[in-house]
Amino acid sequence: MTGPTLLPYGQSAVLVELAAVRDVLPLRDALIAQRHPAVLAVVPAARTVLVEFDPDVAPVTELHTLIRHCASAPADTAARRSEPAVELAVRYDGADLESVARECGMGVEEVIRRHCAADYTVQFCGFAPGFGYLSGLDPALRLPRLASPRAAVPAGSVAIAGEFTGVYPRSSPGGWRLLGRTDAVLFDLDRRPPALLRPGLAVRLTRA
Repeated sequence: MTGPTLLPYGQSAVLVELAAVRDVLPLRDALIAQRHPAVLAVVPAARTVLVEFDPDVAPVTELHTLIRHCASAPADTAARRSEPAVELAVRYDGADLESVARECGMGVEEVIRRHCAADYTVQFCGFAPGFGYLSGLDPALRLPRLASPRAAVPAGSVAIAGEFTGVYPRSSPGGWRLLGRTDAVLFDLDRRPPALLRPGLAVRLTRA
């Protein structure tokens, strides 16, 4: 991991910019493992980690030292690896499946095979409650978002964009390329926790 860039984020948070997606979860895990009394929350994103802290417990300079130490030290990811993977059954009938196959220069079956074969990790959550950005997408399937987003994407749609794949937890506008659908409920206020996916969880996709 190359050295992170630390940016102020108000009076009680530090935004850590990292060089690559793969650097994010190890830093998050290392910071959580430290159990520093001033750290209130650690929020991963694509290439950043937001560290919220209590300035009455520790000055920001101490947080900088902690973050740089964690960025240079291997994270203990054993606990995260021991959690069972979430398995999502996917019906591959998405509206963009054939166009993705054409743009990637392969057949539809090969797109499905590659999409199911990957080992995914919930890199971070955002966009909508329950939406997890899954890293691990086969590089051969990486395409940009649609030039014109759809006004409405059905709930349960399984899609790809750039280096990520994800599942729309509810109907919403969206510009990701739709490969299929799942019946899994990604977000349910009556469930604890409501979100099925959370950062660090492994996810496997199977063909329904």
